[in-house]
Amino acid sequence: MENKLIVSLSPHVHGGDSVQKNMYGVLIALIPAFLVSLYFFGLGALIVTATSVAACLFFEWAIVKFLMKKPATTICDGSAVITGVLLAFNLPSNLPIWIIILGALFAIGVGKMSFGGLGCNPFNPALAGRVFLLLSFPVQMTTWPVVGQLTSYMDATTGATPLALMKQAIHGDASALSQIPDALTLFIGQNGGCIGEVSALALLLGLVYMLWKKIITWHIPVSIIVTVFVFAGIMHMVDPEKYVSPILQLLSGGLMLGAVFMATDYVTSPMSKKGMLIYGVCIGLLTVVIRLFGAYPEGMSFAILIMNAFTPLINTYCKPKRFGEVAKKK
Repeated sequence: MENKLIVSLSPHVHGGDSVQKNMYGVLIALIPAFLVSLYFFGLGALIVTATSVAACLFFEWAIVKFLMKKPATTICDGSAVITGVLLAFNLPSNLPIWIIILGALFAIGVGKMSFGGLGCNPFNPALAGRVFLLLSFPVQMTTWPVVGQLTSYMDATTGATPLALMKQAIHGDASALSQIPDALTLFIGQNGGCIGEVSALALLLGLVYMLWKKIITWHIPVSIIVTVFVFAGIMHMVDPEKYVSPILQLLSGGLMLGAVFMATDYVTSPMSKKGMLIYGVCIGLLTVVIRLFGAYPEGMSFAILIMNAFTPLINTYCKPKRFGEVAKKK
């Protein structure tokens, strides 16, 4: 009777994780990409990021306090800051401030708080805000400053992004492929695009940090990257004059940003490892399909939002076996 088996209510083990710890860990992982954006885009990157973060914090505070009638304590958990940073990373560095504020209002008000706040939103709020702005203000959202030719925040020389050049090649402009930067330039980030997506190196450093700290697992980012590499590689072998190499596809646009920081969102991604792999493979396939055959040069944002909608179904299909459950005989 001395060695009694005492069973207590769950949870039995505390892992030490918390919302704040994980959120601020993601923010640390975003620092390399933010520094690169400051280096290549200067004051514009700082203005866009600061405006987006401040607007997201304000709208979450105002909605919680005045509409939901609750203490506005959620602005300290880091989720609104991350939404602001990720929204900014999906915007051009010369976007007018009032458009950024509208995007933040949609991201927080519609994409997050209308569903009940953190943990209840079915779609990634930052991506919801980005797609809303892309559909509402297509000209401003697709006007890209040329790196190294910035004169001021709004008066910047603009040019085509690598994805836009790839789309021109698909539509028959053979000379467009020769204008695409080489893989090393894309890897470092010296090319046009949204402020947080240009440097694959900085984003991969963030991935390594989050894997080291066990903030995320490898399943989603690796499955996306491998799927895009394989599918884009097949298309390149079929017609190398029309479709670029898979390496250039991986290093262009928002693929790395989406695979590392957007698709891995805790709330909107599957819970099981099998579900994460299915989710990542589908995102990779949709991204390449939209890039090669869709109307928009970039497909990452749309692919993630589409798969966000399928996450509950994936969770249902990939339910782990209950503890103690005996497998049914066929």
